[in-house]
Amino acid sequence: MMDKGGSADLLIAGIGGAAGGTYNHVSLEGVSRINGPVTAMTFTGNGRMRLGGSLTVEQIETNGDLKIGGGLRIGTMKHDGLLKVDGGLLGESFTLNGVADIKGDCELEKFTAEGVVTIGGFLSAGCVELVLQGQAKVKELGVESLVIRKGESGVWNKLAGGIIPKLRAELQARVIEGDFLDLEFTTAEVVRGAVIIIGEGCSIGRVEYRDRLTVHPGASVGMEEKTGE
Repeated sequence: MMDKGGSADLLIAGIGGAAGGTYNHVSLEGVSRINGPVTAMTFTGNGRMRLGGSLTVEQIETNGDLKIGGGLRIGTMKHDGLLKVDGGLLGESFTLNGVADIKGDCELEKFTAEGVVTIGGFLSAGCVELVLQGQAKVKELGVESLVIRKGESGVWNKLAGGIIPKLRAELQARVIEGDFLDLEFTTAEVVRGAVIIIGEGCSIGRVEYRDRLTVHPGASVGMEEKTGE
C-alpha cells in the first residue's frame, strides 16, 4: 500500500505539534497538531488530534476528536469519538463508534459504524453494517451486503443532538444498490438489488428487486418492480 522507507517515529505527549512527513509509527497523546500530510505504517492516538493534510496509514487506532484536513487512506482503522475528514476515505476495513463526517467518497471492503455518519459522496463497499444513533446521510450507496439497524439511545445520539438539530435515528440516501439489502429506518428515493428486506421505519420511493422482496407492514414503499436477471 505504501513505501516502507520511512523509519522515524513521531511521538507527541501532552500539548505539541510536528511537521508532516513519512513515519514508521505515529503516537499522539493529549492535544496535538501535525502541519501537513502524513504517511505512516501505524498510527495510534488519544485526545484532540488535528492533521493539516491527508493521512495514509496501514493500521490506525484512535480515540477522541480527530480531524484530517485532506483525504484518508487506510488498511484498517478503528476510531471511537468524533471524526472529520475533509476529503474521501479509501481502504480495507473501517470501524467507528461515534460521529463521523466524511466530505468525499468512501471506498472500502468493510464499513462498520455505530453512531452518526455523514458521507458527502458515494459509499462503495463490500459489506456495510450501520447501527444508527441519530440521523445518518449518505448520497448514494453501492454495496454487496448492507444491514441497517436502529441502536439504543446512547452517548452519540445525545452528542449529535447537541451538534445538529435533534432528529430521529434514520439513514437518508438518494439511491441504495446491492446484492443483499436489509434495511430499517431508512429513507431513500430508489432501492435496487437482488434480495431486499424493507423493515420497520422505512420510507422508500421505488424498489427494484431481482430475486426476493420482503416489506414490513409498518414500512412505506411507493412502487415495487421485479426486474430480470
